[in-house]
Amino acid sequence: MAKQKTAFVCNECGSDYAKWQGQCADCGEWNSITEIKLGPAKGSGRAGAGRTASRAGFAGALASAQVLKDIDLNDLPRFSSGAEEFDRVLGGGLVPGSAVLVGGHPGAGKSTLLLQTMCHLAQSMEALYITGEESLQQVAMRAKRLGLPTDKLRLMSETNVETLVAAAEEFKPKVLVIDSIQVVHTAEIASAPGSVSQVRECAAYLTRFAKQTGTVLFLVGHVTKDGSLAGPKVLEHMIDCSILLEGTHDSRFRTLRGQKNRFGAVNELGVFAMTEQGMREVKNPSAIFLDRDSEPSSGSAVIVVWEGTRPLLVEIQALVDDSQLGHPRRVAVGLEQNRLAMLLAVLHRHGGLQVGDQDVFANVVGGVKVLETSADLALLLAIVSSYRDRQLPRDMVIFGEVGLSGEIRPVPSGQERLSEAAKHGFKRAIVPKANAPKGEIPGMQVVAVSKLSEALDAVD
Repeated sequence: MAKQKTAFVCNECGSDYAKWQGQCADCGEWNSITEIKLGPAKGSGRAGAGRTASRAGFAGALASAQVLKDIDLNDLPRFSSGAEEFDRVLGGGLVPGSAVLVGGHPGAGKSTLLLQTMCHLAQSMEALYITGEESLQQVAMRAKRLGLPTDKLRLMSETNVETLVAAAEEFKPKVLVIDSIQVVHTAEIASAPGSVSQVRECAAYLTRFAKQTGTVLFLVGHVTKDGSLAGPKVLEHMIDCSILLEGTHDSRFRTLRGQKNRFGAVNELGVFAMTEQGMREVKNPSAIFLDRDSEPSSGSAVIVVWEGTRPLLVEIQALVDDSQLGHPRRVAVGLEQNRLAMLLAVLHRHGGLQVGDQDVFANVVGGVKVLETSADLALLLAIVSSYRDRQLPRDMVIFGEVGLSGEIRPVPSGQERLSEAAKHGFKRAIVPKANAPKGEIPGMQVVAVSKLSEALDAVD
């Protein structure tokens, strides 16, 4: 009887080991290495036959190799998903043969978004939706509640990867959805569904099928408590595009952010609103995130962040209050916590403002996460506004990176940010000196600063 091979794989980074150990040497995580079964070893057969097959495979590989300049550079034949915001995050549309991993917290709207997309695509092409977590009746009830066309979409409830691939080979769909990859299993591995070995082998099996047949594959994935995709990290290397649907239960807005994309830009952002009719696109996100209070207040500033290929205006708020504890609190929501502490030190050293005995809270309105450094200057001016209880002009927009020596560094696409702010009626702007526009922007007064002290003087 053939001996079954095993391996030890890290759940966080996917590194392989010959035996179990407590800590992964590559990523440093503890207790993340689990044993997986690789299946029974196959006999090698006669040595001569093996060498002959090896030479034949080598000759076939050489025949398929091409010179780089002879490769056709025509654009990939994309097609629309039916939603412009979804197409934006995907890099311009769906690419045949691509594998897309859609992640998000329970209740974020992953299944709703994909069901809407599949019902739309099924009107013009073959589409197959495979659900492993819900029954067919549950999916049909959701489609009826949302008022979706249900006369063309094929629906199937299956968790065995061999069976569902056989069904896909029979129906030959252009788009295939697997909801979700954590419940799919293969009969060749004895471990439970959702384990490292099951997720890795099933994802590789499905991705291989998508590449060979030119099928657009959507894999729904769960996320952990810290917001990262559950399962082995090698899963993110197999797929072509990884997108994350973010949103809290108390907010009707959902943001779809691209984390990896082989066919477009990463960190692209799409905004949707969860309504009774399902997920609806938000064509002008800046108008929603700038829904400010009619009464002006201190500690509020408007920033222009660059998300993927477009500017986005959001409001940032700061609150500075006397601390009642021995160690003042530093809380950042939608911003990086460590960067807030660093900017407070810069404000003390180069702005002459001491808030060491104050609690400082910072928040980005609308639940948006600001990942770039262009919000540094606006955050500091909002903190100063709250500390001094002085309102910043409501028609002012601010952006710029703040260095440790107090200098204001430029950010990419400064001209496009100012043009977007002018479209929304802003009359004044504080920007880095290197981002000062070459020509005059009609109706906008631009103040270019190179030091933090100059920015503080501009708002006094």
